[in-house]
Amino acid sequence: MFNGRCLALALLVIMGISLPYDASASDERIQKSIASDIRTAEEKLRDSRRKPLETLQFFGLKEDMKVLELFPGGGWYTKILGNVLKGTGELHLAMGLNFMSDEVKAWGQGHLNYVSEDNHVWQRSKMHRFIRYYDKIEFGLADLDMVLTFRNMHNMTPQSRMLLNREVYKSLKPGGIYGVIDHTRRHMEPYAVERWRRVDPVRIIKEALDAGFELEAWSDLHARAEDGLIYDSVHPAIDKYSDRFTLKFRKPTR
Repeated sequence: MFNGRCLALALLVIMGISLPYDASASDERIQKSIASDIRTAEEKLRDSRRKPLETLQFFGLKEDMKVLELFPGGGWYTKILGNVLKGTGELHLAMGLNFMSDEVKAWGQGHLNYVSEDNHVWQRSKMHRFIRYYDKIEFGLADLDMVLTFRNMHNMTPQSRMLLNREVYKSLKPGGIYGVIDHTRRHMEPYAVERWRRVDPVRIIKEALDAGFELEAWSDLHARAEDGLIYDSVHPAIDKYSDRFTLKFRKPTR
């Protein structure tokens, strides 16, 4: 339900006002994970832009949580999350696991849970060859504390995101957090192949609210005024450094 609090937060997003960070996570544990030798020098070079410490603080990560990361890709965040949660929490990975490196898979044996790709049946969308249409999304997980996805919502059709949001909602415990970061598309701008890696944050908020989530907060951590939102996120004109929205949803406790 789009209640008064959700409406107020949505207005904050539109007006460009952010809320304070939630610094409840263990800074020391996250910092040690960021400095870990499992991370390559190339990965660490991106820290100044991706701000993993501040980002995970904002979402409220704690070392004893049960966390699901969606579309882990090459494992940039997986390595950090895995070290934070190792021995004290749980890290589950789902969707697009074929993109993960053998190095990360070998490192994760024994303390990372890989959700079977058979649970996610997809085909390429007519919108773009890299946009996926899913007709089935199941994790087989319950009572998760947090689900995170970093720059992946643009890879799915709206219908697929609806299925994803419903399964995330189902998998989270009451009060659980759903954290979403993606490349910003101008509000109400129609889909364009030249900017296919972008998505309207207002649409993402609406889709999550429709699935039953509450919008708890947003952050301007990854905002970038120099990005005029006219190029794709990997365009050299913006040095592959796009403006990105950061949204924190919560599954209601009632």
